[in-house]
Amino acid sequence: MLRLTLQGLRARWVTFTGSLVALALGVGLIAATGLALAATFEAPHPGPERFAAAPVVVRASDTLRVNTPIGERTQRLADPRAVPDSLAAELARLGRTVEDRTFPVSFTDASLGGRAEGADGGGAREGGGAVGHPWSVAAATPYRLTDGRAPAAPGEIVVAVASRSQSRADDGVEIGDRVRVVTPAGASSRTVVGTVGATDFETAVFFTDAEAAQLSPRIDALVVHADAAAVRRAVRATGTGTGSGAGLEVLTGDGRRAADPDPDRDSEALVAVNALLGTAAGITCFVSLFVVASTFAFAVAQRRREFGLLRTAGATPRQIRRTVFAEAILVAVPASAFGCLLGGLGAPPLAAWMADSGIAPSWFAIGDQTWPLHTAFWTGLCVAMAGVPASSWRAGRIKPTEALREAAVDNRAMPPSRWLLGALVLLAGLGLLAWSLATDPGEALKRKTYITRPMLLIVGFALYAPVLVPPLVRLVTWLPARLPGATGLLARENAATGVRRTAAVAAPVLITVALAASLLGTTATINEAKATEAAAQTTADYVVAAPGEDGALPAPFVARVRGIPGTDVSASRTTAVTVLEEGVALVRSEARAVDPADLVAVSRLPVASGRVADLDDGGIVVNEEWRTHTVGQRVRVWLGDGREATLRIVAVLRTGTGSNGVYVTPRNAPGATVDRVDVKLRDGADAAAVDTALREAGRATETTVLTKDAWTALSHPRSSESTRLGMLLILGIALLYTGIALANILVMATSDRVGDLAVLRLAGATGPQVLRLVAAEALVAVAVGSLLGAAVAGLNLLGVRGALALLSVRSPLVVPLGSVGAMVAASAVLAVLAAVVPALTALRTRPVALAGTRE
Repeated sequence: MLRLTLQGLRARWVTFTGSLVALALGVGLIAATGLALAATFEAPHPGPERFAAAPVVVRASDTLRVNTPIGERTQRLADPRAVPDSLAAELARLGRTVEDRTFPVSFTDASLGGRAEGADGGGAREGGGAVGHPWSVAAATPYRLTDGRAPAAPGEIVVAVASRSQSRADDGVEIGDRVRVVTPAGASSRTVVGTVGATDFETAVFFTDAEAAQLSPRIDALVVHADAAAVRRAVRATGTGTGSGAGLEVLTGDGRRAADPDPDRDSEALVAVNALLGTAAGITCFVSLFVVASTFAFAVAQRRREFGLLRTAGATPRQIRRTVFAEAILVAVPASAFGCLLGGLGAPPLAAWMADSGIAPSWFAIGDQTWPLHTAFWTGLCVAMAGVPASSWRAGRIKPTEALREAAVDNRAMPPSRWLLGALVLLAGLGLLAWSLATDPGEALKRKTYITRPMLLIVGFALYAPVLVPPLVRLVTWLPARLPGATGLLARENAATGVRRTAAVAAPVLITVALAASLLGTTATINEAKATEAAAQTTADYVVAAPGEDGALPAPFVARVRGIPGTDVSASRTTAVTVLEEGVALVRSEARAVDPADLVAVSRLPVASGRVADLDDGGIVVNEEWRTHTVGQRVRVWLGDGREATLRIVAVLRTGTGSNGVYVTPRNAPGATVDRVDVKLRDGADAAAVDTALREAGRATETTVLTKDAWTALSHPRSSESTRLGMLLILGIALLYTGIALANILVMATSDRVGDLAVLRLAGATGPQVLRLVAAEALVAVAVGSLLGAAVAGLNLLGVRGALALLSVRSPLVVPLGSVGAMVAASAVLAVLAAVVPALTALRTRPVALAGTRE
C-alpha cells in the first residue's frame, strides 16, 4: 500500500500540494504566534530609574497589603498618602534631605502639545502628559543639564528633550523660549532656561523648589542622605511604617525601583500582549483545524472514483483507510516542518510590528525559546490527523459500483452521525449563549466570550453544509438562472450538485465573514452602547474632563465655574475602593468622589435600589456586580489612600456595560484631585451668558470646554488604538490564512475539472463562456459562504443585543457593513482569480486531449 500511496501522491500532486500548503501555513501561523507568546513570559528587570542616584528614598506605599487565610493579597492604591511634614523634619536631623513633588503639567503651545503626549520619542507615558518636579531632586535622578542652566527664579523651567542637537527640530523648544504651561494652579507663561536629556519613564519639567512647593504642597517622596538603618528606625518610631494598610516605605538598592513612575509597566504591558497573543493563537488553531479538515475532506471527495476502482480491484475498506492515513502523514510531516521554518522567519517581523504599533513595549522581541516550534510541529500533525478520521471512514465505506455511479453528483443523504454531531455543536453554541444571558449577561460583552463563541456556530453550520448548500445555491442563483444564456443555469446546477466542492470553497468565506462581522460588529455595538449609556446618565449641558489618566483640572478653572450664576456644577474626582471578597480576594473598583447634592442635580444614574441623595461620609454607592449589594448593609473597604473604613450601602446601580462604578464623598478620597466638572443650566438661565462665561474660564486657564454631545462623541464611541490594532492582528491572522486557503481549494477544484471543461468546449462553448461559467461558480460559492457567515454573525450579534437589553442598556446594533462588504468583495476577487487562472491554463490544450482526463 505504501507504493500505491506514493504513486497516488505523484499522480494527484495538485491536490496534495494544496493540502500541504494549507497545513504549512497553519503551522507557520501557530509557530509565529507561539514564539511571540513565549516572549511575553518574562519582562526585563532594570534597576531603579527615577531615583537611580538617591541613597535612601522614603515615600508612602502605593500598595495595599492585606493578610488572608491563604496568604497576603495586594492591590494598587489610587491615591497614595503624602510623606508627613513632621517626618520630613525628623529625617532632616539625620542628614541632608530633598523633597520631591510630582504634579501634572501640560504645554499649550502647538509645538509642545504633541511632545507632552509622548511624540518626542522620549517615551512619555501614554496619556500621562508631562510631570513637574522641583529642580533640587534632579541630582538624585538620571536628569543632567545638556544646555542652559538650572531654574533660579519663579517662571523659569527646565524641560527634557531628546538631544541638544534635536531640541529645536524635534521638540520645538530651545533656551530662551517663552511657552504657555498649564499646572494645577492654572496657565501661565514660562521661560525655558535649560534642557535635560529625555528618559523612557516620564517627560519631566523642572521648576524652582519654592514654586514647586506652591504648585504641589504635599511631599510625594523624600531623598535622605543618611544611614538607611537610622532612617528605618526613625520611620518606625513615627508609627507610619508599612502595615496592612499603606504606611511609609524606606527604599534602598534595587528597592528604589518601587518609586519609579509605574514600575510594573513592562510586566503589565506583557500581560495585555500575552492575552492578545493567546487569543490569536487560539483562533489560529481553530481556523487551521477547520480549514485543514475541510481541505482533506474535499481531497478525499475528489478521489471517490479512484477509491471505487481500488475497491473493484479488491482493496478492502481497511486498506483504503490506511492509504488515506498514510497519505496524510506523508503530507503532514514535511508541511509541519516547513511551517515551523515559516513561523521562525515570520515571528521577528510580527514582534517588530507589535512594538512599532504600540501593542507591545518598544523593547519587545523574540527570544531563544524553541518549545513553540515543537508545539507547532506536533500540533500540525494532530490537526492533519484530526481532519482525516471522518474522511478516511467515508472513503472506506465507498462501494465499487456506488462510487462509480455517484462520482459526478453529490446526492447521498447526510449520514445520521453528522446530523447528530451538527445538532450537538449548534445546541452547545446556542445553549452557552442562552446560559450566559440567563445567568450573567455581562459575560457576553467580554472579549474572550464574543471572540470564542462564534467558533461553535461556525463548526455547526459547516457540519450542516450538505443540507444548507443546495437551497442557498438556488437562492443566490434564482435571478442569474433566469437571465438569457446558459451560464447562470449551469452555474446553479454545477454548484448544487457538487455540494462538497461548493462547501469546501464556501468554508473559508464562512469563517472569514463570521469572525469579521462578529468581532467588528460586537466591538462597535458595545462602544455605541457605552456612548449611549454615558449620554443617558448625565443631564449636564457641558462636561469638562482633564486630559490623560492622571490629569487634573486647574483649581482656578474649577473656582470660576462654581461662581457662574444660573448653573448646577458637580466637580468630581477619580479614585478607587478595594473590598475583600470571600475573605481571600482583593477586588478593586474604580470610583468617583462626588458631592451627592451636586451629583443628583447633573446626573440620571441607573439606580436599582436606594437613593444616591442619601450618600454621606459614612455611605457608599455600589453596583450589582458587588458581592454585597443590599441597601443598608455595611461593607468593609479600603479607600484610595489605603485607609480601612466600614461604609453603609445607600444605593445600588445597575451593572450596565460595566462602566457604572462606585461613588463616595470627597472626604473618603483625600488624595484625589478634581478631574471632571459637569455643568447644567438651571431653568430660566441665560444660556448664552453661561456659555460665554464657561468659554472665558476655559481660555483663561487653557482648559477645553465641551458640550455634552461633543464630550460623548470624543470620549466614548472609539476603541483605544491598542485595542483596535489588537483586533486587527487577530482578524489579519485569520483572514490571511483563510484567504490563501480559499485560493488553494479553488485551484485544487478547478484543476480537477479540466475534463469537464473540455466536454463543455466539445459541446460548443467558447473559451470566454467557459471562463465566465467557472467565475460564476466561484462567486456562487462565495455568496453561499457569505450567507452562512452572516447567519453566524447575526446570531452572535443578537446575543450581544440581548445581553445589553438584560443590562437595561438601550442601544442599536452596529453592523460593520462596509468592512464586511470589503472582505466579501476581496474574497470574491480572490476566488474568481483562483478559479479562472487554472481554467485559462487548461483551455490552452486542445479539448480532445483533455476530454480523456475527465473522471
